[in-house]
Amino acid sequence: MKPAIRLRTGAALALALAGLAGCAVGPEFHAPTLSDGIRYRADRGPGATSSAPVAVAGSVQRYVQGMDIPGQWWTLFRSPQLNAVVAHALANNPSLAAAHASLRAAREQAKASAGALWPSLSASFNPTRNKTSKALSPVPGNNAYLYNLHTAQLNVSYTPDLWGGIRRQVESDKAAADLRRFELEATYLTLTSNVVNAAIAYASVKAQIAATEEIIASQHKLLVSLQGQQGVGGAALKDVGSQQLALAQAQAGLPGLQQQLAAAHDQIAALCGDMPDAPTPDFDLAEFHLPDDLPVSLPSRLIEQRPDVKSAESTMHDYSALIGVAIANRLPNVQLTATPGIAVNQMSQFFTGGFGNWTLAAMMTQPLFQGFQLLHLERAARRNFENAAAQYRDTVIGAMQDTADSLHATETDADAVRLTAEQARAAAENLRITKAQLGLGDVSAVTLLTAQQVDAQARLALVQAEASRFSDTVGLFQSLGGGWWNRNDVGNDLK
Repeated sequence: MKPAIRLRTGAALALALAGLAGCAVGPEFHAPTLSDGIRYRADRGPGATSSAPVAVAGSVQRYVQGMDIPGQWWTLFRSPQLNAVVAHALANNPSLAAAHASLRAAREQAKASAGALWPSLSASFNPTRNKTSKALSPVPGNNAYLYNLHTAQLNVSYTPDLWGGIRRQVESDKAAADLRRFELEATYLTLTSNVVNAAIAYASVKAQIAATEEIIASQHKLLVSLQGQQGVGGAALKDVGSQQLALAQAQAGLPGLQQQLAAAHDQIAALCGDMPDAPTPDFDLAEFHLPDDLPVSLPSRLIEQRPDVKSAESTMHDYSALIGVAIANRLPNVQLTATPGIAVNQMSQFFTGGFGNWTLAAMMTQPLFQGFQLLHLERAARRNFENAAAQYRDTVIGAMQDTADSLHATETDADAVRLTAEQARAAAENLRITKAQLGLGDVSAVTLLTAQQVDAQARLALVQAEASRFSDTVGLFQSLGGGWWNRNDVGNDLK
């Protein structure tokens, strides 16, 4: 063959291999989209919540369409103690540390997979002492039956990614790393939300204990008054007994609340990575402030904000790439190798000519029959992708439901605080009037007992309603993704 013809043939072969290496079998992944016309509810809902005549959790909150969420959304509650506890939890929580380590490992795995796109080089040096038989001819090493042989060799191996199987595997590993990244985001969001809710629960139970203690003190004072009246014939023994029962009932509720307070303390310590004996701030509901504005992200934007939706999308991407890997495994494969080396009897001969050796090789392999294993693996990869697509849709629907529920909760919680505050005010006024009437002999102690129970229930219900409004505000920020895209406070793992 003439040199020019050989050159053109080699160039054509190189171009063909380059063209093949530029393609990748299997589907190209595209992230699913959501129509902008979808809403969280059939009606557009109010533009703001109602207000309540209470100092805690009674302010109006406005719903702001398209409002961005700060990365440290909990600072909107304007509690320095809460900010400090969340910062401590982020620095010490072991679950968050484990998620960071998992992400770093997944990214290293993706980088390791990309190494298969490059030629592989290794070197070896093999010094040996040998004895040959007289039956062999010629005898190496200047006709000496005993001789040394020093062999140095370079091994070069390269597998052209003709069908893109290696690139699809790298794509799969990168998608797996993205999954770990969004699992870290979900862990971060869950941790911060749990810390804030635990602090609110602590403050709520503490307020309920304070209200219960006030109720106990008031009922004890009334019992002493009735006992004094009984001594002068102004009250019946039955009235005193009823008041003793009311006092005992109020006191019986206190240990359960104290147990809840201790549990909330222990939960905060655990979330912060501390032991139960670690001190935690003594939260009060009055130190929390409701954010004035509540974000309402567009549904089409929500799928970009929710870590669980992004995790489901990454899983889809992973399985999509693995389809290409399975297809590529069924197609012909080429491996190129080169082994240049040198073999000498003495070390000084390494730098003289005539002792070099080399081998160039190319091998093509084509799977012929493996009991239909590769066919079924490809089909399994496609079914896994279909499963991931269905799981993704289910996750999106769940995210929409969660956000819609959170929006409803913030709206109805405001109404609940307003109505409960009105009930508590009415119950307190009724109790004041009943006490005055009892002193004048216009009502019985049973009527007073009923008024006391209504007042106690109303006071505790108001505290619970206020705490629920704070907690459901936290739930809205959590359901909208928590602003992780605006955060840069967890190191370089997310870059």
